[in-house]
Amino acid sequence: MSKSYFTPATFRFLRALDKNNSRDWFAAHKDDYERHVREPFLELITDLQAPLAKISPHYRADPRKNGGSLFRIFRDTRFSNNKLPYKPWQGSRFFHERRHEIPAPSFYMHIQPGDCFAGGGMWHPEPDALKRIRDFIVDNPATWKKATQSKPFREHLTFWGESLSRPPRGFDAAHELIDDLKRKDFAVGENFDEALACSTELLPWTLATFKRAAPLVDYLCAAQELEF
Repeated sequence: MSKSYFTPATFRFLRALDKNNSRDWFAAHKDDYERHVREPFLELITDLQAPLAKISPHYRADPRKNGGSLFRIFRDTRFSNNKLPYKPWQGSRFFHERRHEIPAPSFYMHIQPGDCFAGGGMWHPEPDALKRIRDFIVDNPATWKKATQSKPFREHLTFWGESLSRPPRGFDAAHELIDDLKRKDFAVGENFDEALACSTELLPWTLATFKRAAPLVDYLCAAQELEF
């Protein structure tokens, strides 16, 4: 039976955190964070475990409070000019079982006022992983087009991230897929609004989005010699 997870209170908390981003304020409102953001997100992650395994048995929805799919709300400010202690959003990553061995694509969900989205792929892959993807596209262009040019993919998903202004070194500027070879990020997604986030449609919508992104994730796994 479909159920809802987030409520308007989820977004009220995140908006308030964005305006009052301090450790004192968060400590005073930590119960609200737990009740309206963290706990419902962990419940959603739990409910995604079985259906995600049907998309790929090698991907994990891990509902542990620490070290699982849910990102920490605390920001790492050590190497950032932005010293605000908290993220005004909550995200989760559904990762490959071998992510600690090999750079791997993932599925993702992001909850933020005015910027909710879900999708999958690789964001800012390291140079070696990026080179593998580009080489794989050159060697397997037909499979790339099949993964990224289907009607469901084109109608729902958008590539996000940065691209080079010039062809990457060693690649033919006249290649039919040069725009894809220029990509620095291989991540796609679709936005959704707060009404959907608070509705019983969130879980089935998320699964449908992951299924549309799955051919790209599968392709990126193959480029890194990972099982999908």
